[in-house]
Amino acid sequence: MAGGSGQEDLFDSIFMSAERFRGEGYREGFERGTNRGLQDGRRHGASHGAKLSTEISFYYGFGITWKCLLQHKTDLKSRKRLKAVESLLGLIQSSPHDDPYSEKLREDMEKLRAKFRQVCSMLNVPTDFKDYIKASEGTSF
Repeated sequence: MAGGSGQEDLFDSIFMSAERFRGEGYREGFERGTNRGLQDGRRHGASHGAKLSTEISFYYGFGITWKCLLQHKTDLKSRKRLKAVESLLGLIQSSPHDDPYSEKLREDMEKLRAKFRQVCSMLNVPTDFKDYIKASEGTSF
């Protein structure tokens, strides 16, 4: 009987080791997956944040440039254009772009893009931000 008990212990230890290895493998895989997910999420967030920052910076530079070009003109059409450009700049400055967790960020960006399209229409310039980025890709300093 003692030999039977030894065999049962042997089978139990083999069976339990398979369970233990499965559990350890699961935990190790979960940890690696969590770490990889955090790294991928961080990289994804940084990439989209950089794109958003580039877009906002472009709108700001666009607005400042047109404000400088229009501020000394006195005709009615130029005054309306200048007011629209100043409104675009006001939207940029009043939006909380430094808080990535802001619930209003998406809404503010949609308003900003709409205002940009309106200003471009008034100025008779292309409205697609991507066209401006493509044009500047060949520029090197």
